[in-house]
Amino acid sequence: MYRVSGGKRGLWPPKGRKWGTMALTTTGRRTGQDRSVIIGYFEDGPNLVTLAMNGWADPEPAWWLNAQAHPEASVVLVDGRRAVRVRAAEGEERSRLWSRWREMDRRLDAYAARRSRETAVVVLEPAADGGTG
Repeated sequence: MYRVSGGKRGLWPPKGRKWGTMALTTTGRRTGQDRSVIIGYFEDGPNLVTLAMNGWADPEPAWWLNAQAHPEASVVLVDGRRAVRVRAAEGEERSRLWSRWREMDRRLDAYAARRSRETAVVVLEPAADGGTG
């Protein structure tokens, strides 16, 4: 819907225990070209949080592989574009953020069990330069 509407529809902010959607643009790890995807997220202070899932299939999503190779990215939210730096949450932070996802989706652990690897909890931090990507 986002692409078909020229960016006028298909994105929404998170509200309460409902996640929102954003357009994430990463740099292709092989091509160097911009690659965009619509993914769910919630806010954690100034950060945005998503899951590196591929429809719960086993392979890692291409956007996550791209972000690992080139962590500088940009997102489009309902209120505009911002530059971000992408990283995986680890340790206590990952546990805390996974629990927040679980509050939004009671089936999260069952879905994640379909994968042979741990699903990365991905944090998108505001870029240090404060740019708009």
